[in-house]
Amino acid sequence: MKLRIPGHTLILTAAPFAVVFTILLSILYGAKSIDISSVFNAFLHFDAGNVDHQIITHSRLPRVGGALLVGAFLAVSGALMQGMTRNDLASPSIMGITDGSAFAVTICMIMAPYASSMAMIIASFIGSALSIVLVFGLASLLPGGLSPVRLAILGTLIGTFLSSVSSAMAMYFQVSQNISFWYNSRLHQMDPQLIMLAVPFAVVGLVMAMWISKSVTIFSLGEELAVSLGQRTTLVKLTATLSVILLTGISVAIAGKIGFVGLLVPHITRFLTGLDYKWIIPCSAVIGGVFLALCDVLSRFLNYPFEMPIGVVTAIIGVPYFLYLIRTRGGDSHR
Repeated sequence: MKLRIPGHTLILTAAPFAVVFTILLSILYGAKSIDISSVFNAFLHFDAGNVDHQIITHSRLPRVGGALLVGAFLAVSGALMQGMTRNDLASPSIMGITDGSAFAVTICMIMAPYASSMAMIIASFIGSALSIVLVFGLASLLPGGLSPVRLAILGTLIGTFLSSVSSAMAMYFQVSQNISFWYNSRLHQMDPQLIMLAVPFAVVGLVMAMWISKSVTIFSLGEELAVSLGQRTTLVKLTATLSVILLTGISVAIAGKIGFVGLLVPHITRFLTGLDYKWIIPCSAVIGGVFLALCDVLSRFLNYPFEMPIGVVTAIIGVPYFLYLIRTRGGDSHR
């Protein structure tokens, strides 16, 4: 009799090793390769005059740390959205939520060019919330608007509209260079202070996601079943929405717009762990963080010695899968 180890056990057991390996890979390789001894010396015997030590501590370490966090946040957001809506196509980027965050950040930079990091984070939250209200509000008014494919199309249209308006406003008010980071995410511009400021909000979002994980599992089987089992549907939906707003808003504030992580990773996780969101949410965080960090490493070599924008790498992987989902299942989830 074979002993079968659950997928979530394998993922969570391997997580520390995968994260350490990814961090080392990200630190060692890039436009300038760094040997392993310099990495250990940078942590144990830091020398401010050593260029390699400066690159490690001030560039590559914040970069990989930010990539791990942002990947985790986007993956959990996507998992929540797919579970709550039973829509395989649901994700922060497809539904225009990341575009809404970037739109709000653009307005903030135009109206308050010297705004603090906290103001940027709050603006990003407001933009996420605005997009969710627009997409689902309009979808509910259209015949069949809440179907997976139509909802994805509507989200893409609204996201494209907000992105276009943002670009036009940035050009008119001459802040295009300032907002280019949020629209062409480059993880090498990661701000460690902004990451530290954003983490408490993200922790709240993750705790909320875990708190409702059992309810999301039931919702993923159908809202009628959730009601019949006595779920407090309004509270669960509100909590899930707030969690998505927090996690997506933080991701955009830290790293700008990055697509397809929230679409792809939850599918990989469900395939490995099953349909229990008690495990899908933490495993999505692990896989999402490692996935984005490895995509970042890959982006350094696709056009070596120049770097490819991380959004291009995630799109190369994500777009074919997005088309596959439309072709095979039309976005209906867990069926």
